[in-house]
Amino acid sequence: MNSNRLFPGGVGLFTGFTHLCKGLAVVLVIGNVVSQIFPSTIEYLALVPGKTVPFAWNLITAGYLEHSVFGLVLSIIGLLFSGKLLEPIWGSREFFKFIIVVNFVTSVSVFITTIFLYYITRMESFLYTPLYGFHGVLSGFLVGVKQIMPDQEMTLFFVLKLRAQWLPSLLVLVSIIVSILATESTTYLPFIIFGTYGSWLYLRYIQKKPETNLKGDPSDEFAFSTFFPEIMRPVVDAIARVCDKIFCGGSQSFSEGEGDGVGGMPLPGSDPIEASRRRERGARALEERLAAAKAGEAAAVDDSSRQDASENV
Repeated sequence: MNSNRLFPGGVGLFTGFTHLCKGLAVVLVIGNVVSQIFPSTIEYLALVPGKTVPFAWNLITAGYLEHSVFGLVLSIIGLLFSGKLLEPIWGSREFFKFIIVVNFVTSVSVFITTIFLYYITRMESFLYTPLYGFHGVLSGFLVGVKQIMPDQEMTLFFVLKLRAQWLPSLLVLVSIIVSILATESTTYLPFIIFGTYGSWLYLRYIQKKPETNLKGDPSDEFAFSTFFPEIMRPVVDAIARVCDKIFCGGSQSFSEGEGDGVGGMPLPGSDPIEASRRRERGARALEERLAAAKAGEAAAVDDSSRQDASENV
C-alpha cells in the first residue's frame, strides 16, 4: 500500500531538514549508543561537578549526551523541526553558534549552581550526580521561536491553542511542577531553566544580525518581562534593568528603545523598524514552509493518483 496515500502531508512535513541538524542528530545518536554499550562513559561525558576538575570537557559534552531512548527521540525531533524553522532565518553559522553558546552557558550555570548548593547543604549528591541532556538547547529553541514569531498561534495536544511567546514560560512552569511531583526529574530542571534564560540573554544582547551588523534585540516584545504574566511585569522590569546596565554599560535602558545611546548614537538594534522586519521575516519563512508542505502534499497525491491509474491499466 502506498504510504503517501495514508500520509499525504508527510512529504512536506518530514523533509527539508538541514544538513547541520542531521549532523547534530547523528552526534546525539552516537552519544546514546556509546553510553548504552559502555555505561561507564557517562562518568566522563556527563557533567559531574565533583569531577569537572580536571575533566573540564564535560561542560561541553554533557549537553550532547542523551542516555534514555525517549530523551534521544525527543531531542532529535525538537532539533530537526526547530532547525527547519530557525536556521533559514538565522543562517547556518549563527544557528550553530547559538547551540554552542547556549549549551556551554547552560552547563557552566548548572555547575556553579550545584557547587553553591553543595557548600550550603554539604550533600555530596550535588557533586557526584551525573547531569546531562540536550533539553537546555531545546529550551533555547523555544525562546528563538518566541523572538521570531511571538504572535503565531500554535495548537498543543490538538486541543490547547497558545501563542508562541508563551511556549518557553509554559515549559519552565511544567518542568517545575513535574520536578516537585517526581523528584527523579529534578536533574532536568536546571538545564531547562538556564537554557531558557541563557538563550534569552544571548538573543537579547549578543546575537549579531548579519543584515544590519547590529547586536541584540531590544524590542519591547522581547523584554524579559514578557516571560511573565502582566501583573508581574512592573516588578520584573525593575529587576531586568540590572541586565541592561551590565550589558549596555548603564548608558541607556533598552526599555527606552528609540532614545540615543553613547555619544548620541542609537543603541545597537534599537530601531523598531528592524524589530518589525525580524518578525516579518519569521512570518514569511513560516508561510514559505507551509506553502512548501502544501506543494509536497499535492505532489504526493498526484503521484499516488498516477500510480493508481497505471495499476488499473
